[in-house]
Amino acid sequence: MLIIGSTQAVNVLIAILRMKVLAILLGPAGVGLLGIYNNLQSTVSTAAGLGMRSSGVRELASTKAGETALSRVRVVLFAAHLIQGAIAMVAVWLLRDRLAEWLLGSTEQSTEVGLVGLAALLTLLASSQTALLQGLRRIGDLGRVTVYGALAGTAAGLLAVWLEGENGLIWFVLAQPLTAVMVAYVFTRRLPRPIATQMSLGDVWTVWRPMATLGAVFMLGGLATTATLLLVRGLIARDLGLEAAGLFAASWGVTIQYVGFLLTAMSADYYPRLAGVINDRDTAARLMNDQIQLCLTLGGPLLLLLIGLAPWVLMLLYSADFTSATEMLQWQTVGNFFKLASWPLGFALIASARSGLYLAVELLWNGLFLGLLHLGLPSVGLTMAGTAFFAAYVIHFAFLAFLVHSQYGFRWELLSLRLFAVFAVLILLLFGIARMSPAAGAATSIVLALATGAAGLRIVVTKIGPTGRAAGAVARVYAAFGWPIADHDTGGSQRRNDG
Repeated sequence: MLIIGSTQAVNVLIAILRMKVLAILLGPAGVGLLGIYNNLQSTVSTAAGLGMRSSGVRELASTKAGETALSRVRVVLFAAHLIQGAIAMVAVWLLRDRLAEWLLGSTEQSTEVGLVGLAALLTLLASSQTALLQGLRRIGDLGRVTVYGALAGTAAGLLAVWLEGENGLIWFVLAQPLTAVMVAYVFTRRLPRPIATQMSLGDVWTVWRPMATLGAVFMLGGLATTATLLLVRGLIARDLGLEAAGLFAASWGVTIQYVGFLLTAMSADYYPRLAGVINDRDTAARLMNDQIQLCLTLGGPLLLLLIGLAPWVLMLLYSADFTSATEMLQWQTVGNFFKLASWPLGFALIASARSGLYLAVELLWNGLFLGLLHLGLPSVGLTMAGTAFFAAYVIHFAFLAFLVHSQYGFRWELLSLRLFAVFAVLILLLFGIARMSPAAGAATSIVLALATGAAGLRIVVTKIGPTGRAAGAVARVYAAFGWPIADHDTGGSQRRNDG
């Protein structure tokens, strides 16, 4: 977990540097065009991959029938990604004019749109190699491939943009998966070569079918989000232009990437623990409440800072040309509060293998977001992307809370309700202040983030108990300021044992 977490942190830093340089070189219009290219590539590769990266990892890790069976899985996994990717590449090329007209409003960039299909093929080839490393538990190599590939792809892509300007964007898109394939090959060629085996079409079907069947569930979940985002980007670009699409891309990047990093880091521990106790309603409810409290105490102060400092964050991460996306980013940040509160509840559906129900909940949010944006964009403008995001997550949260209560008997603990109410009031109040006076909003956000961060850390240490080196040191700091943490059993130790 430490290796993957460190890898994600490095990737975030690389992404910040990459987008900062692109924002300076190309401005909002260039960032918007790149967002559409990347989103198209992600949608195509997600659909063509059939989720076989995730199911392939499981198949590789669980194969116990010997080297021959493992070799068959390896061969089929690579061949499937190659063939499926090639079909997708040809399809994108043949549809390049229609896709360009639909996404950009003209066929001027149809050749570049067609080349996105090649990027999708390269992405799938890289995915087959990283799945192999992960499935064989070569986690160190997987981390190196991810970081080295990102560094090489960023360097090559930025060089292309430096030399060609906006025309170099397609080479930027191609450079990322191409360098990933090359770096992954360096590490996968060190693995023992697969045993040469004769495989009939029936043998291939026997290996491919279960991976594709299981992977389709993963694919549909990922495709719902990537396809919705592609539709949103295309809608904004056609109605408001590429500059507006660039502003949306910047706001979306801040909204999703940094909150997503927090949630991904927490899910590594939370998901397997919840899966182990999901049939014990009381224990599962306690664990979900613990995770809600952790999400709000860690994420709440970050959201407060982001609302108050939104214009400066956009200027720091992108450029001054992007500060007009401030209101949209603030609305999306308020929406992220409801995402934080609902995220632990959604894992109950995954932990209990209710994949169809989970997919329906995800489709609900995507449908609401897209539908509200489509209705309000002509009259409200780009800010509607923020308000639609917020409204969709409010409804998503309410529906998911009702669903988890009815299906799993989940009940909110008093501390969870208090944290939810306090942060909801503070976030909405700060949003109003920041809209009236950015300077006052910035100052207030810093004060509120420090206060809630200190209170939240105390809650966490109180729940786990002020024992151990790190928790004890924190407890001594609070005691020095006259706010001691009592050393008594709050149920945290029992919950850790349950986990």
